[in-house]
Amino acid sequence: MSTPDWLTIREGSAPLIIGLPHTGTDIPAPIEARMTSPWLARKDADWWVDRLYDFAVDLDATLVRTAISRSVIDVNRDPSGASLYPGMTTTGLCPTETFDGEPLYRPGEAPDEAEIAERRHTFFDPYHAALTAQIERLRAAGPVVLYDAHSIRSRVPRLFEGELPQFNIGDNMGATCAPALTQAVEAACAITGQTHVLNGRFKGGWTTRHYGRPEAGIHAIQMELADRGYMVDPEGDVSEANWPSPYDLRLAAPMRTRLRGVLSACIDFARHAPGRSLRS
Repeated sequence: MSTPDWLTIREGSAPLIIGLPHTGTDIPAPIEARMTSPWLARKDADWWVDRLYDFAVDLDATLVRTAISRSVIDVNRDPSGASLYPGMTTTGLCPTETFDGEPLYRPGEAPDEAEIAERRHTFFDPYHAALTAQIERLRAAGPVVLYDAHSIRSRVPRLFEGELPQFNIGDNMGATCAPALTQAVEAACAITGQTHVLNGRFKGGWTTRHYGRPEAGIHAIQMELADRGYMVDPEGDVSEANWPSPYDLRLAAPMRTRLRGVLSACIDFARHAPGRSLRS
């Protein structure tokens, strides 16, 4: 089966897969025509994260990215529609509002169950088929790490209080990877001198929870960055005039160095984990 043009797969030989589920901004025209605003429809993208991590090819990591906007379908949500954070504000499989609570669709234009099922078939299923295939390919040689890469504005009052730590690590309370991997990632974040937290507001999305099976050699971990580490967060209200801010090379350069340390720690963990083939 051919790869759809909105799906990018870069195969590497290192035991590391980087998922990029929220960097896309593509919205099919018939869907965008029903939305309240093109800007709102793209407001909550993980802005510039694919560019931030593009150095990972030098580490021979595998990258899987969808160009489809999360406002069309969020490939990091439970396809059943179940909330990842019961009792807390979050967005669904096919969101109908932004993180700030603004409606994404004009009255009466939100997708119904049949349309949601079609979007899942068209976009969600191929993305996860690609992740599964890459996990199986690399798992044949031994343990593998699936690193789900995200970012978010440092302050989103509707989702969390105050300012988010710079590095937000999620392993769903230790369920999705070996403790040694979490410890290695925490250590790589700690030496940067930036704030970090484990299983704070973000404990790992559906991707991390679904694929993480450390007993089978599949170790999944999520990294949610506060985006002030590589771009300028707006002061005060977020508007079309100030968001998204440009990718900031001055900020991004040191962040890329820090993230290189994080990804290298993931690869080093996998290469020394029990079950690694001596030929790999």
